[in-house]
Amino acid sequence: MVIGAIFAGGSGSRMGCSETPKQYLTLGEKPVILHTIEKFYKNAAIDKVLILCPEQWVKPTCTLLEENFGQTDRIAVTTGGQDRNDTLDRALCYTEQHFGLDDQTIIVTHDAVRPFVTQRIINENIASAKRNGACGTYIPACDTIAESADGKNVCFVPERGRMWQTQTPQSFNVRKLQKTLAQLTPAQKANLTDVCAVFTLQDEPVHIVCGEVFNLKITYPYDLPIANALLAAGAGQE
Repeated sequence: MVIGAIFAGGSGSRMGCSETPKQYLTLGEKPVILHTIEKFYKNAAIDKVLILCPEQWVKPTCTLLEENFGQTDRIAVTTGGQDRNDTLDRALCYTEQHFGLDDQTIIVTHDAVRPFVTQRIINENIASAKRNGACGTYIPACDTIAESADGKNVCFVPERGRMWQTQTPQSFNVRKLQKTLAQLTPAQKANLTDVCAVFTLQDEPVHIVCGEVFNLKITYPYDLPIANALLAAGAGQE
């Protein structure tokens, strides 16, 4: 079984939204999250689509889904966590309790606010997770990256040719993900900001799936006009 888990727990604070999370803002003629869900729903390799959103948005999300997809058991909605790691735990628990797990179960985790993900990226994530156990979506860094320990002074400038920018999806064999998570120390778990780091912290390989520059994460106010321009240009439709 392949589960598409869409993480929609963001509050929209960086967008300057006081009431509406960024994933529910309008892109084109419909909410950002609906664009994203449609990409996973129409992919025949995805058996179930699981949406994890703020508790107060569960009912509106269910209404949105019924209006656009009708009654379907391919999509489920549940409450996300306080942060990405908590949301991941909830996704794994929900999957095990409601969908069942076996050694071949794959979970494809994706940001609700990346609506321009392509079918090619989703399919390559699924294939890589089946083959390698863990993969992420990346593009080569176009800017030089600088490291600072104190936020005031640069302490290291790594070689740009070795740097990659992280996107989503990030996809995993669920049994392998659970096993690797269990091996982390509490301190390691507390500092996780990326699911693939679960594997790199244990020196486990994470395969690279090439992303797209237009696989934009809508985060800041200026991202929404860019996203509307990308939508008008047909980005992510292939």
